[in-house]
Amino acid sequence: MKKIVTILVIVLTIVTAQAQKKKKNAKVAVEVNGVCMMCKSRIEKAALNTKGVKFANWDVSSHQLTVIMDERKTNKQTLCTNVANVGHDNELAKAPQDAYDNLHGCCKYRDEEILKDHQKKD
Repeated sequence: MKKIVTILVIVLTIVTAQAQKKKKNAKVAVEVNGVCMMCKSRIEKAALNTKGVKFANWDVSSHQLTVIMDERKTNKQTLCTNVANVGHDNELAKAPQDAYDNLHGCCKYRDEEILKDHQKKD
């Protein structure tokens, strides 16, 4: 009986360790604020400049940034921080004021008038 319990514990430990293994090609989605194609370019570039990110696509209408990344090299928090550092608030990090202030005038997503103007164009 002791042998069976010991074997069971070993098997469960191995299975648990394998389940916690970081993925090489993990798909991650993050909500990122922005309003236009210039924002899209900036957000995707910041994501791709994050070590371990292999693919990045930001959708203007849904504000979803989808990336494929190597979780052994980076994580969601690092990705969000890098995107925030170029001026775009997201679900895990707020852009520093100086980065937001450096955005092009049409990219000021915190300004209600700019948001209304972009909604009229759609």
